[in-house]
Amino acid sequence: MNRQAGDGNMDFDLRRLDAYLKEWLGGSAETRVTRTSGGMSNPTYFVTRGGWRAVLRKQPNNVLMPSAHAIDREYRVLTALEGSDVPTPRPYRYCADREVLGTPFYLMEWLEGRIVYDYALPGFAREERTACYRSMCTTLAAIHKLDYKAVGLGDFGKPGNYFARQLNRWSKLWGEYRRGDDDNPALDRMVRWLAERVPMSESLALCHGDFRMANLVFHPTEPRVVGVLDWELSTLGHPLVDLAFNSQAWRMAPDENGGLLGLPLDDMGIPSEQDHLDRYYECAGATERLTVFHQVFAMFRGAVGSAGVAARGDLGNNVLPDAANVGRRLARAYATRGMALIESAP
Repeated sequence: MNRQAGDGNMDFDLRRLDAYLKEWLGGSAETRVTRTSGGMSNPTYFVTRGGWRAVLRKQPNNVLMPSAHAIDREYRVLTALEGSDVPTPRPYRYCADREVLGTPFYLMEWLEGRIVYDYALPGFAREERTACYRSMCTTLAAIHKLDYKAVGLGDFGKPGNYFARQLNRWSKLWGEYRRGDDDNPALDRMVRWLAERVPMSESLALCHGDFRMANLVFHPTEPRVVGVLDWELSTLGHPLVDLAFNSQAWRMAPDENGGLLGLPLDDMGIPSEQDHLDRYYECAGATERLTVFHQVFAMFRGAVGSAGVAARGDLGNNVLPDAANVGRRLARAYATRGMALIESAP
């Protein structure tokens, strides 16, 4: 079995995957696997077998917190959303047997399209950027307008106050991820600030949990979203948290997860943050508006998630060659931006 570029990053035995696919698909075609450049949490691979191809997502080895790598939840959401107004890749097969690849995994459709990690959309024409942002906005609204009960996701979230539950969960994750020399006092201050201001959580919708440019697939030639990826943090929750996470782009610098801060947005065809929010409110039929709490909460989540990237990097579980340092830098950046929101709040 040949190895393609990037196979040095494999964290499983390719022969076992080949045997699994041969039993499922039949035939004698050769299995080829390449690890993608994304998938900072759950490793992601391109798989081909003759004329058949798919994308494989699995848990990382040496999982720090199993609940943070919910491959089964990802597959369940993709299955529920198939045929809905939310564009997603078609799920093919889920495997819980750890004897195959060492962790649970699933296979899904390999979408033709463009994945861009920079909110500035380099290489796109001005008019294309405008249309892409409109499509991103309507796609987020479609997720939140979905009748989640009708598609079988009525029990996809736990009862109780969403914000209190999420704050408790992510605070515990921060406790698991931090190291003795991992000093991020701004993140600790954000936790305290949020804990004192937890609002009642009445709105409930399917939430993606990590809705950002890098998790969207745009059509190969048209400025529209054809797929939403990476549903590992999805749950039933407050839709404004998704919106706040998405709108972080306007408050982060280009070297902070490809943000927009300081760029000439009008010249680039990219809407202002307020225009983006207003379009979302209209598309989603939202009656509530984004608050500083939602924005700080999203920065808190981004900071803890980045700390998780660093922790996995320390264990050698990440595709990024410098994941530990990158994760810590981003964790501090998110925490700094969150504190700036707090300090500017009336």
